[in-house]
Amino acid sequence: MISVKTKSSETIQKKLAESSLSIKITEYHVWRETLIATINEYIDWLSQTDSSDTMQELRLFDIKEILKKDQLVMAFLAEFSRGKTETINALFFPDFNQRLLPSSPGRTTMCPTEIFWDASEEACIKLLPIETRKTDDSLTYLKTVPNIWHKIRLDITSPDAMQETLRSLIQKREVDLETAKSLGFWNEDDPSMRRLLAEKGTVEIPTWRHALINYPHPLLKNGLVVIDTPGLNTMGAEPELTLNIIPNAQAVLFLTATDTGITKSDMQIWSEYVQKHASHKLVILNKIDILWDGLETEDEVNALIQKQIQNTAHELELDAGNIFAISAQKALVAKIKKDAVLLKRSNIGLLEDALANQLVESKHDILGRSIVTECSSMIRSSRKVALMRIDQNKNQLAELKKIQNQNRESAKEILANVIAERKRYESSLLTFNQGNEKIRRLSEKLLRHLSLGYLDTTLEQPKQDMGDSWTTVSLNRSMRTLTKMAIHLAEDIKIEARAIKKHADELYHLFYSKHGFEKTEALNLNIDNFIQDIQSLEKITNEFCSDPINMLTEKRFLIRRFYLGLGAQIQTLFEQAHVNCTIWLNVVIGELKTQINAHKKALDKRAESLIESHNNADNLIKNLELTEQEFSKLSQQSNQLDAILLKLMRCAKFDMAPQTVQ
Repeated sequence: MISVKTKSSETIQKKLAESSLSIKITEYHVWRETLIATINEYIDWLSQTDSSDTMQELRLFDIKEILKKDQLVMAFLAEFSRGKTETINALFFPDFNQRLLPSSPGRTTMCPTEIFWDASEEACIKLLPIETRKTDDSLTYLKTVPNIWHKIRLDITSPDAMQETLRSLIQKREVDLETAKSLGFWNEDDPSMRRLLAEKGTVEIPTWRHALINYPHPLLKNGLVVIDTPGLNTMGAEPELTLNIIPNAQAVLFLTATDTGITKSDMQIWSEYVQKHASHKLVILNKIDILWDGLETEDEVNALIQKQIQNTAHELELDAGNIFAISAQKALVAKIKKDAVLLKRSNIGLLEDALANQLVESKHDILGRSIVTECSSMIRSSRKVALMRIDQNKNQLAELKKIQNQNRESAKEILANVIAERKRYESSLLTFNQGNEKIRRLSEKLLRHLSLGYLDTTLEQPKQDMGDSWTTVSLNRSMRTLTKMAIHLAEDIKIEARAIKKHADELYHLFYSKHGFEKTEALNLNIDNFIQDIQSLEKITNEFCSDPINMLTEKRFLIRRFYLGLGAQIQTLFEQAHVNCTIWLNVVIGELKTQINAHKKALDKRAESLIESHNNADNLIKNLELTEQEFSKLSQQSNQLDAILLKLMRCAKFDMAPQTVQ
């Protein structure tokens, strides 16, 4: 028999082992798997009912890949010695039972580090040499070139061996002043750099530019990606952090410390990288344990903490509800030692709850809304076709019964009506083909606007105009030119999309008015996100160019790198816009095409059945039986589709407009 005391101990240990954040991330992973399974059911239904469409199959495959590869990205930003790496250890890796990432007083993380799990590769750490900064290649591109990276296998069976391997992250080297400047590491305002230069004639820089840690941790397997960024000096030389990594993170956690308060460099990181660029941001006021000196009561300590939270909120112009005072070091110790009292006092539970309830749920809703909306639209389109088949089957059954109960002349009249309907359909099909050809030509023109060849030509001209100058003035001018071009382009695409929709609506109306199809309009193309993203890049560029530090001569390499990073990010936006437009073009009359094909098959089947039944009484009886069986089968298929749609809607944890189920 298990004692009450043992049960209580097990409950405490379970709570310590599973934070609300880890539970939510696991639930999020299960939700994605459920959504994938539901989409697979729909794919099977399409196959079994002979309703498959090549473009639709490809899109459903793409959606499943998006879900499988989906990641929940959390980026941590802070100046050195704020306890950032310790916070990561405490939040995500306490089950390692010691520090997974190297964390000690002073400078620790020397290069941006991404921690994730990719099952296609062994557990390892990949390190990008700092010399790659001398090239024009972006980090995004360099991630696709494995030979450039220094790879070290992780021995996950040995914590000591892993810890030793991960100490590579803090490796440094000394170089002369010119090399430091050429790589973007010289900061004349840094007293430690000036002191080392005076003493040794060298400057200390990181050995590595970027690190990738592939580690099979349960949370990472469930899609979590943790980004640990270095201090201000290193971040400033990697524009991709500002242009891509930080804006795309689901949560940005900015750390400051109780013992330092908000310093000048803290404020610079906050204003340049977090405040205006992160959609979801939380501030962590770390190291509150320095207030636990035993001289104040717990109430007095809590009052001091609340005062610091209010001061921090005032300085950062942020709601105090988004600031969390914690002790990461004590939280890690508490989780390792299974000390519930210390864990509660560390306050990390409040931070975990905020991340779980606000940010994971936000990501859940964003992904769910887009995918569930698109997939439910496909299923409802299939449902229209399924109901069309049932109606056609009912008509066929009614016609056969009418032939059975009436004379030969009446049967001829029924057959003549079906043949006349077939002729009307063929006439409409000719109009459809002509309209479809117009849409095809307009589609090709629309997609040409977003071609990478056109973009490359556009990006190359400002680069040539800059020549060797690479000044903030020319950079800003070039970005304004690119933004203006992109917005004009978007307006042209909108005009062309409206023309395509007009032709599509005419075709939908034709088959509604002449053949009884459900009254439908083509979907609108929305490229607002493309425009907003371009404008956001323009804003980031303006802020970059208005920073006096970036106007110095030795920052020329940084301006060049920023422009190249800008070009890479714009290319990504164009590629995504091209994908979105292609998807829209495939579906703008896709539903109508599917209905037309179903209508044609039904007409052919009705005509064939009527001719057979008209000529032979035995065939009439056989066709009646087959049609009744087909009606039962189609009804069952329609019910299956309704069940799949219901499962899909249950996957969405948000309210959608009510749909009428017929």
